[in-house]
Amino acid sequence: MLERLRRRLYWTPRQKLSTWIAVTALVAGLGWYGISELTEPEDRSCATGVARPAGTEECIGVNGDGYDFGVPGLAGVAGSIGRENAALKPGEYTTVAVLLPLTAVDGGTRVKVLHELQGAHAYQYRANHDSNSETPKIRLVLANSGKGNAHWETTTRQLATMTGAPDRLRAVSGVGTSSTEIRKAVTALTGAGIAVVGTTITADDIANGPSTGNPYPGLARVSPTNTDEARALAKFGRVDPAKALLVQDTRSGDHYTDTLKAAFAASLEGAPHEAQLFTSPADPTQEGTTANTFQQITHLICDTRAETVFFAGRHTQLRQFINALGARGCIDRSFTVLTGDEGSYLGSDELLNRKALKARLTVRYAALAHPDAWRPGPGREVPTTGGSVVAYTTFLDDLARTSQEPVPLADGQAIIAYDAMAMAVHAIRQATPRGSLYPALADVVTQWPQVKGSLRVQGASGWICLDNYGNPYNKAVPIVELAQDGSQRFVRIAWPEGEPPSASCLPPKQG
Repeated sequence: MLERLRRRLYWTPRQKLSTWIAVTALVAGLGWYGISELTEPEDRSCATGVARPAGTEECIGVNGDGYDFGVPGLAGVAGSIGRENAALKPGEYTTVAVLLPLTAVDGGTRVKVLHELQGAHAYQYRANHDSNSETPKIRLVLANSGKGNAHWETTTRQLATMTGAPDRLRAVSGVGTSSTEIRKAVTALTGAGIAVVGTTITADDIANGPSTGNPYPGLARVSPTNTDEARALAKFGRVDPAKALLVQDTRSGDHYTDTLKAAFAASLEGAPHEAQLFTSPADPTQEGTTANTFQQITHLICDTRAETVFFAGRHTQLRQFINALGARGCIDRSFTVLTGDEGSYLGSDELLNRKALKARLTVRYAALAHPDAWRPGPGREVPTTGGSVVAYTTFLDDLARTSQEPVPLADGQAIIAYDAMAMAVHAIRQATPRGSLYPALADVVTQWPQVKGSLRVQGASGWICLDNYGNPYNKAVPIVELAQDGSQRFVRIAWPEGEPPSASCLPPKQG
């Protein structure tokens, strides 16, 4: 106590001055630090061309340097793409972007995204190394539209700025979900004069056509429409409408579901019962409460004479419906569930009750591609038109050269993405004038009407012969059955027209 009093009484003026200066400096420093934190913007960059928009931690944008967008599962393929791009010389390439929800959180979409990137990269490698030195070479970039494609606008706006040097963006592939966000993205990209090749979009209303005109100038697709899928399924199954029933989602704005239920309803004209309805969550990858609804619907199905159930909905609700139908009361009766290409997700869905498939229940879906469709098997002949063993074998060779590990092919995603890149490269090189290094942007979008006949694309999923509106004509539709062990077993190829295309593969006149 006396010591503290002595120090207070005997502080010298110099000590007091030094202390004041030190305290003042400390306060000033803290003040400037606080001001700088408030006035200097936070660094939200993730990589070249990629940043975190305000209000989200997702890394959104476009990159071709090997960045994996914070998704470890994409590191291998992103790195391989980055190395291929780094080997290109300035001025010798054009760019193709793959637009996908790279930072999706649900497992099914993440698997789909990975396989699509692997397929796209396999064709990039072929285009740059095994095309008889054709030009231009192809730079591939990854474009992230975010979870649920919520950031489509940010990314498509960035893509629209990349059509000049040094990128010379000439096409966008991917755009693989038939959703409102993707429709807006396609509208924005084609409105900017950029060619778009849809991989797995099947909605009839995200397409050009004789009844709708050309709302998406420059859009082409490698997958059949939902209407063509439904026609192929109905002709394959020879379904009796009197013994069939439709189960459909009432949530509107989902272009896949909306057009699929319309196509199924047209196939079931004359069916005795009205459709059974359910409403999925706003985000259909979420579980919601639809499992409870399906438990009730299965009771009502048992009250009918139905043998075939057409299901129009997304894969999460499809899995819930199958699980419920496997535990139905009328277990003595057999049922077949027919659905669209969303059924391809079921093979990797860990929440699917495999025991349901042993309860006299058959689940079949119209796939976009399947590894057994174009290779011979016991008791199974490959069609002489509509596709080829050679094209599929070439795909396998290209995939093996670019992937360090085996790529699962049963979901068809790698196959269809490979074909979409083949389409994009075909259009880019066909539009390149002799003696030029690359085509004008406006010339690429005019190529689609000529992709037919001898100028068709020999896709790994089958021939791609486009009509004048950019839609594939009579495209092969593999019918796939979900086996009791959860594997995806190829049944056979079905055709929207009932039989394979002629050798000429020229679409008939429309309208």
